[in-house]
Amino acid sequence: MKRYVIIGNGVAAAGCIEGIRSTDTEGEITVISAEKHEVYCRPLISYYLEGKTDLTRMNYRGEDFYTKNEVRVIYGESATAINPDEHTVTVSDGSVLPYDAVCVAAGSSPFVPPMEGLDTVEKKFSFLTLDDALALEQAITPESRVLIVGAGLIGLKCAEGIQERVASITVCDLANRVLSSILDDECAALMQRKLEEHGISFLLGDSVAKFERVAGVESSAEGEGAFSGSYVAHMKSGAEAPFDVLVLAVGVRANIGLVKAIGGNVNRGIVVDDRMATSIPGIYAAGDCAEGFDVTIGANRVLAIFPNAYMQGHASGVNMAGGEELFDCGMPMNSIGFFGLHAMTAGAYEGECYEETTPESIKRLYVKDDLLKGFLLIGCHERAGIYTSLIRNRTPLSEIDFELMKQGATTAAFSSENRRKKFGGVV
Repeated sequence: MKRYVIIGNGVAAAGCIEGIRSTDTEGEITVISAEKHEVYCRPLISYYLEGKTDLTRMNYRGEDFYTKNEVRVIYGESATAINPDEHTVTVSDGSVLPYDAVCVAAGSSPFVPPMEGLDTVEKKFSFLTLDDALALEQAITPESRVLIVGAGLIGLKCAEGIQERVASITVCDLANRVLSSILDDECAALMQRKLEEHGISFLLGDSVAKFERVAGVESSAEGEGAFSGSYVAHMKSGAEAPFDVLVLAVGVRANIGLVKAIGGNVNRGIVVDDRMATSIPGIYAAGDCAEGFDVTIGANRVLAIFPNAYMQGHASGVNMAGGEELFDCGMPMNSIGFFGLHAMTAGAYEGECYEETTPESIKRLYVKDDLLKGFLLIGCHERAGIYTSLIRNRTPLSEIDFELMKQGATTAAFSSENRRKKFGGVV
C-alpha cells in the first residue's frame, strides 16, 4: 500500500487527493494543513466580508470530502523538512511521516517590504487566508479608516469587501495604476473610476516612507495596555494618509523553502515538469508554489491561478499514484470584478491587437503567428471560455472563422466537424 503525503490543504491539495483516488483507491493519504479549516475557496474571502457568502458555502468540497476519500488531515501544523533519502516528512508537532510520494502544495506567503514604523502599528493585517479575513472583520468598525498598501487584486478585493463596513478606504501603490500586472493604463483607469465611484481613494505612483503613531488612548476593553487611536502614513511624495487599520497587500512569494533546502530546482517557484514532478524523485509540486509551463510564452513561470492549481494538483496525484497525466497547457488568466464591473483576461498581450472600446467597456484580442495569444475584456458580456480554449489548445485561427469570432465568442466560428469534436456532436 502506497503512502502519500500532501503538504498544504488548498485547492491544489484537493486536486491531488482526487487525482490519487482516480488511480489508487487504497493508498494512505495524509494532508498537512497549516490552517485549521477544510479546503475552501480562497478567492471568496472578500465576498464573505461583503456578506455575499458564508463560511459553509465557502467550502470547496462537501463536508464528507476527507472521509469519503479516506484522508487523514493534520490541522494546525506545518511541514518543517523533507528527507528524500529516508522518504520522510517532518511535521512541526515533531512527528515524522514516511512517504512513497509527496506533493508540495504549500502555496505562497505575503511579502512585506521593510517600512519604517511598521512595528508600531497595532491593527495590521494580511489578506490572503480565511483567518486573515476573520481577524480583519474583528478589527474594523463603521468608524474605521483603512489604509491598504497594494493596488493589486488582493488589495482591491479587500477594499471591495469592507467598503460598506468602514468610514473610509485609501489604497496606495508604487505603480501608477491599479492592477498593474494585469491591466494597461487605459484599462486600469476604467477600473479605477468604478472603485472611486464607491468612495475608495487612491495614492498611486507613491509608497510609504514612514508610519507614525499620532494619537491614542488606553482602552481596558481591548486589553491592558492596548492602543486605540490613529496613525499617519507619510508617503515619499510628501502626502499623508491617516488611518487606524492597515492592510498589507503588496504581494506574495511562493513557498519554495522545503524543496530548496534539499537541493531541488527552484526559481521563483518550485520548478516542475509537465507531470508536476520536481527535480527530486518522488517529490511533486502544485499550485501557487509551483513553477510550470506557460503555453502562451513557451516557458516556465509561476501561474498562481485558482483553476491551474486544481489541474496541477490533479496531475500530481495521478502521477504520484502511478498513472499518467500531463499538465502542459497552463496559462495566466483572471476573472475579476469590482462593484459590478467585470474584467476577464488570459494569455499574453503580444502580437496584433483587435480592439473595440466604448466609454464603459474595452475588448482586446491579441493575435500572433495564426494563434490567439491573449485577450482582455472589461465590461463585456462574452463567452470568454471559448477564447480561453483557443489559447490553451493553440488552435490555428485559419481553421476557424476568426472574423466572426471577433464580433463575439461563438461556437459558430468553428466548422461543423470541429464542433462535433469539441462539443459532443453539437452542430
